[in-house]
Amino acid sequence: MTTLSTAEADRILADNFAPWVRALGLSAVGTGERHAVLRLPWSDHLAREGGALSGQALMAAADTACVIALSAARGGFGPMTTVQQSTSFQRAVTGRDVLVTARVTRLGRRIAFLDIGLTAEGEEDEAAHATAVYALA
Repeated sequence: MTTLSTAEADRILADNFAPWVRALGLSAVGTGERHAVLRLPWSDHLAREGGALSGQALMAAADTACVIALSAARGGFGPMTTVQQSTSFQRAVTGRDVLVTARVTRLGRRIAFLDIGLTAEGEEDEAAHATAVYALA
């Protein structure tokens, strides 16, 4: 199976998401057979009171990265929907882009499980960690 390119991943982002998700400015920086890495660029518009990146933006970025990782694992974009997502926030992100790495841990015919790490650029420790379950059509 051919690995999804970052250009193909960016096309999926442009063609298949709501305008508010596209407004996050996510871009693909890496893809593999069962993973994807997206960049969530820092924006004051995504900051909450106190200047930290909002949890809502991080959760949306994690969910979106899952779609790209699953598209890579399945050889292209297809119908899918989030069944469950759980996110733990570990530290605030201020003034830096976030790298969102989604990995498919189990891929079945109708359901998939993913693990997502969100790390401020230049940091080793995660700012947030998520898990997700997707239904596949």
